[in-house]
Amino acid sequence: MFSSIIGRKIGMTRVLLGGGEMAAVTAIEAGPCFVTQVKNRAKDNYDAVQLGFGQARHLNAPQKGHLEGINKVGYLHEFRTEDVSSVKRGDKVEVDFLNSGDFVNVSGLSKGKGFAGVVKRHHFAGGPKTHGQSDRHRAPGSIGATSSPGRVLKGMRMAGHMGSKKTTVRNLKVLKVDINCNLLLVKGAVPGARKGLLIIEKVRE
Repeated sequence: MFSSIIGRKIGMTRVLLGGGEMAAVTAIEAGPCFVTQVKNRAKDNYDAVQLGFGQARHLNAPQKGHLEGINKVGYLHEFRTEDVSSVKRGDKVEVDFLNSGDFVNVSGLSKGKGFAGVVKRHHFAGGPKTHGQSDRHRAPGSIGATSSPGRVLKGMRMAGHMGSKKTTVRNLKVLKVDINCNLLLVKGAVPGARKGLLIIEKVRE
């Protein structure tokens, strides 16, 4: 039934694969999650399941009412699904729907880098290092035409705030699943810093 779960990034390490190959992996605390709300087509015009993860430090009155009778989770996320007939509020969701060799898409909030120039933010080459341009090594160069259109177009790549936005890394291979410890090892890096929240979705075959 479930093909998605909420998790938390633990960190990165290395594991030894067959044939002496070494692989960089990310350790993820995947679940357990609890079903906090079930939406159906008859009442809400679409089918979805809302999962809760983590432990809340403080809940206001509306949040307490929403989570009445369920673990006081700290983070909620809604997943669209095609069938909610077998799901009920309060169900526990673990990472047992994944196996070694499966592929997952992992979404998270990328690390915030603050204000960054175009060389760091967009990988610009910068200006020439000769011909008298002593102060243009990391400058963006021209950002528009003259009389036509006579303005800077929207979406122009420029300096600005870098990071801190939703990022998805697709088709990461699952190397190990430990249901007892709610541990997931995926090959490669995932977005965000340590302890950052992640959405793990199994790739449909």
